[in-house]
Amino acid sequence: MEHYKLQILNTLTRRDYEPMTASQLAGWLGVGKEEAATFQKAVEDLRRNGQIVTDSRKNLMLPPLSDTVIGTFRANPRGFGFLVPITPNAHGDLYIAPDDINGAMNGDIVQAKVIRRGKRDGQWRYGGQIIQIIERSSDRFVGTLQRRQNIWFIQPEGKGFFGTILLDDVSASGARENDKVVVEITRYPQNNQPARGAVIRILGRAGRYDTEIRAVMERFSLPEDFDEECRQQARQAVEQFNPDEIGNRADLTEETIITIDPPDAKDFDDAISLRKDRDGNWRLGVHIADVSTFVPMHSPLDKEARRRGNSVYLPGKVIPMLPEVLSNGICSLQPGQRRFTKSVYITYSPDGKVLQTEFDNTVICSTARLTYEEADRILRGKARGFPGEVVALLKDMETLARAIEARRRKAGMIHLDLPETELVYDESGQVVDAHPADDSYPHTIIEMFMVEANEAVAGLLDRFRVPFLRRIHPAPDAQSAKNLGRFIKLFRMKVPRVLDRRAIQDLLDSVKDTPLSYAINTYVLRSLPRAEYSPLHIGHYALASTHYCHFTSPIRRYADLLVHRLIDCYIRGTLNKIGLEEVLPELELREIGRHLTWTEEQADQAEEELKTVLILQMLTKHIGDEMDTVVSGLTNFGVFVQCLKFGIEGLIEPGDLGLDEWRYDQRAQAVVGKWSGHSIHLGQPMKVRIVSVNVPARQLFVAPAEPLVQTRQGGRSRRVKSQRGRK
Repeated sequence: MEHYKLQILNTLTRRDYEPMTASQLAGWLGVGKEEAATFQKAVEDLRRNGQIVTDSRKNLMLPPLSDTVIGTFRANPRGFGFLVPITPNAHGDLYIAPDDINGAMNGDIVQAKVIRRGKRDGQWRYGGQIIQIIERSSDRFVGTLQRRQNIWFIQPEGKGFFGTILLDDVSASGARENDKVVVEITRYPQNNQPARGAVIRILGRAGRYDTEIRAVMERFSLPEDFDEECRQQARQAVEQFNPDEIGNRADLTEETIITIDPPDAKDFDDAISLRKDRDGNWRLGVHIADVSTFVPMHSPLDKEARRRGNSVYLPGKVIPMLPEVLSNGICSLQPGQRRFTKSVYITYSPDGKVLQTEFDNTVICSTARLTYEEADRILRGKARGFPGEVVALLKDMETLARAIEARRRKAGMIHLDLPETELVYDESGQVVDAHPADDSYPHTIIEMFMVEANEAVAGLLDRFRVPFLRRIHPAPDAQSAKNLGRFIKLFRMKVPRVLDRRAIQDLLDSVKDTPLSYAINTYVLRSLPRAEYSPLHIGHYALASTHYCHFTSPIRRYADLLVHRLIDCYIRGTLNKIGLEEVLPELELREIGRHLTWTEEQADQAEEELKTVLILQMLTKHIGDEMDTVVSGLTNFGVFVQCLKFGIEGLIEPGDLGLDEWRYDQRAQAVVGKWSGHSIHLGQPMKVRIVSVNVPARQLFVAPAEPLVQTRQGGRSRRVKSQRGRK
């Protein structure tokens, strides 16, 4: 029901929403008959809570704007800002003029008085005046210490505009100019006066690799060392571990089992075995590190792992969910070492159809540890130096994986083809170059096997009807599909009547290895909601999976550890017993799911931020250089382009596009010159030159290598050669 509430509010918030009844909205969102009652209850709950209202014709609408609104303040570098309401209303975000900000800072939760600002096209336009700061977004900020005459200050780092913070008594802290520091606010902005603060921690010299890591960890509140209680528990687990005392575990140490991971991986949590039975069917073994054996429920390590949620992988540094004596030690499936695992056995027909699944506690001894590159070389016939049984196993794995992939694609699995970049660092940790990340077929082999194991586990738990933490991915709503269809039309491509998974597959296949690939894949990605952790049973849209959870990475994800405990109950024959400690109530699972989704997003943002900082620092030495990019975003204030080599986005401001009046045409999804008629579209390739870099604000400014429009003649602009990316 919570999923439907979110869908309803998101739909009613859209500017192009036209009021309709609950039954009409259900049809528009594609709600099936079996879910109609749940959808109606979601509508009633929203109406009872005042989050939606109905008119005389029973059409659903957001409530009208009240006299005051509570929301999040988003500052703009030009001095104004916007209030994003916590409870959606019919008028959306409120414009806050510079004189009405009243000391609010970016991200603060504020209350604003609603002000009418005149009419446009017969409609009242509203703004806001902030009258109360309810909750500050932060009282600590990271920035580089600067001095102008005798005034010390920092410009807080990160996306989203923050005003300058003036600093008191810098000399007492021992900080020097160009040190990166943590500042605590001592006085928030007031009466048009900037905030003031004090240096409470020195992170190091700005620009150094270790300093930038500390800064990102501080900004995203990432955990550092484990406390003594956790370290003691981990040490005790290592001391008590005896790989020869296997109890009731099945001994698989004589089987050929391999791991395939990136070259710099240390926590190997999945291994593979595969053989054919007498009937010619495949028997796949997916063996996952049995972390639950070493991390009991409610123990100090369990509580800390739950708080962290997941490991964080930053460029050159890992912040583990579990102490390294576990994550890189006795839990890691290292070659030649006896390790405890939970094994999923899946029997397939020769064409990749699932015939049977089994689960067991096991002990394995990995035969070989391969990197993806090594596995790819073997599959391409360069197997010299590798044991024959490993080569044979890998070739069988490829055969089965291709059969599984074909079956899953036929069922509707969506695969996005978006390029990934691998950065090249020097010895000091600075980025010096980049190249496309390895995407060879062994990646797909492991992906297919992990997805199959996750699906098998979720299917088992569903048969026992126990609540558990799923990995869910809702289907896109009807409006997102409609917008995707409009976007496709811009490229003069045929749009199917129903944009279902099969149609999206066909679309992605049709643009593969063409100039349109990046634009179409990116827009499809933006049309899909984000996957999350939740006990809600709504399946995984992109994987075309009805039952899905995460099971295969318990070293680095807490969600997997929770699922492992339930599987252990099944193996011991207790999963159907009432009052099991391992079976958490759905309400608690919802809270855990929200927290784990948040920690995952924090980890992703921290990784992306550090990569961006390191790339921007490198680009400061390349002002004026040219780059090949693809148009990735269109706005009234400029055009965003994506540099595929470095995986970073730059902004072309309207004044750098050429001598014309540039406007964003939302319906045409283009930025168009008023006089020249020249248009810029998503996905259009464009060679640009680097104009400037603002590392603290995470901004890259670029301009077309050649102006799109030359000097005006007779009141009109003369267009240069078009760079449209269409065929």
